[in-house]
Amino acid sequence: MIDIGTLLPSERDAWESLFRAYIHFYGRVEPDEMYERAWLEFQADTRLHAFGARLDGRLVGITHFFTHGNTSAPDTDVCYLQDLFTASDVRGKGVGRALIQAVADWARDRGCSRVYWNTHESNSTARLLYDKVAENRGFIRYQIELA
Repeated sequence: MIDIGTLLPSERDAWESLFRAYIHFYGRVEPDEMYERAWLEFQADTRLHAFGARLDGRLVGITHFFTHGNTSAPDTDVCYLQDLFTASDVRGKGVGRALIQAVADWARDRGCSRVYWNTHESNSTARLLYDKVAENRGFIRYQIELA
């Protein structure tokens, strides 16, 4: 059975290993300070939030998310699911789906009107799941890096 919940202090190393694998998957390299800052934010659980998925007590998946205001939903916040990653040996076992559902439940309980996320168009494995649990609205993301 998959157990979903907030990240425990004892899971720091396992979380970082999964997060580093996620960052590597997207071809990025981040400084060690980024991982420390993120971990502290998740432990504070005020601005940025995180859940872990556990199978037999082992952390096998993570998701990071936060809420923000939205001009098309002025009376409610929306929830952005920023990162989602599962260990390769548990893919296809419902871990990603359980993490998405946990974020949706969390957001619903806080009055959010929707949960949304992005993924790269080449991420075909994840998109198989995403197409089952959510609607692809066809948006294309643009980005400006600020130095």
